[in-house]
Amino acid sequence: MKKWHPLVSIIVPVYNGEHFIDRCVSSAINQTYKFVEIILVNAGSTDKSGIMCDAYASEYDGVVSFHHNYNCGPSEARNTGIKNCNGSLIYFLDVDDSIELNTIE
Repeated sequence: MKKWHPLVSIIVPVYNGEHFIDRCVSSAINQTYKFVEIILVNAGSTDKSGIMCDAYASEYDGVVSFHHNYNCGPSEARNTGIKNCNGSLIYFLDVDDSIELNTIE
């Protein structure tokens, strides 16, 4: 009998986080629990964050990016992530934070 593993959606609102995003996304991608999707929501950044979100989405399976054309704030960005996630569980991660490798597990 196969064990069921729930999909966890890690939602990351991103606003002008080009200096933090590498550390944040790397900590999410490298989780020991592998049944995750990472949703990056660019909340109208004026730096290179939006380009970086798209680069992660094109480079890694399980990473998707969405964009707002205005500074919508973290709450609306999180709501965008919720509306577009596939996971049965949700974890919110801010772009200037990172998580331990076994956090989702």
